Amino acid sequence: MGIYEDSLSGKRVVITGGASGIGLATALRFVNENAIVTIIDNNKDTLEKILNEYQGIKHGVIADVSNHQSVCDAFIEIDQLTGGIDILISNAGISVRSNFLDITSEQWNKVIGVNLNGIFYTAQEAAKRMIKQGHGVILMTASTNGLVGHPYYADYNASKAGVNLLARTMALELAPTIRVNTVCPGYVLTPMQIAEYSPEALEQVNEKIPLKRHAQPEEIAGLFAFLASSEAKYITGQHIPIDGGELA
Repeated sequence: MGIYEDSLSGKRVVITGGASGIGLATALRFVNENAIVTIIDNNKDTLEKILNEYQGIKHGVIADVSNHQSVCDAFIEIDQLTGGIDILISNAGISVRSNFLDITSEQWNKVIGVNLNGIFYTAQEAAKRMIKQGHGVILMTASTNGLVGHPYYADYNASKAGVNLLARTMALELAPTIRVNTVCPGYVLTPMQIAEYSPEALEQVNEKIPLKRHAQPEEIAGLFAFLASSEAKYITGQHIPIDGGELA
């Protein structure tokens, strides 16, 4: 067996926002890597549907990542289910297309609450456990929106920029025990993206991307799997774009 072969087999993986989009694709990728996968989601009906449909996903936990106590309770439940955590994919996120001047304080707080506070809460709970056991990997879904400006997403952009700097700070403080990185997708063909854009708008976006298409969620999942594996054991404190050449 090669030194990297089967490096994810048996690892206890927790994925937030794991019942749809990038989160679900990532959960299924880790199932294929023979990991022990637990997904966290706030939609009970969707979570139950996914667990019934995909038997390889071992556990599902209901939680609102924007609520600190809900996250703490979720990780206590995960302790009971799996005995710990080796890899966290902190992925849950929301976006609302709005002009900057039209963003209400309620919308701002909701987007920041899920996208930044939620990642902080889940990462902190995971890190406490990983420090005690002496190893772990924390990966976060950021965005190319956290690297360059995009109109109509001021709250989303601010939250994702915060995620990138949170991860870099964590990587410094938690090394060498825990590796921390962010994945920064560009345009991905998820249910959230399809809901926000008309087919015509999607095609207009494609024309701006060098590879002339959106990413598939499975392609983002592949990057998460690589970064979680022993093949990436010297990568930490990085934000890694996967955007079809958009930023170039």
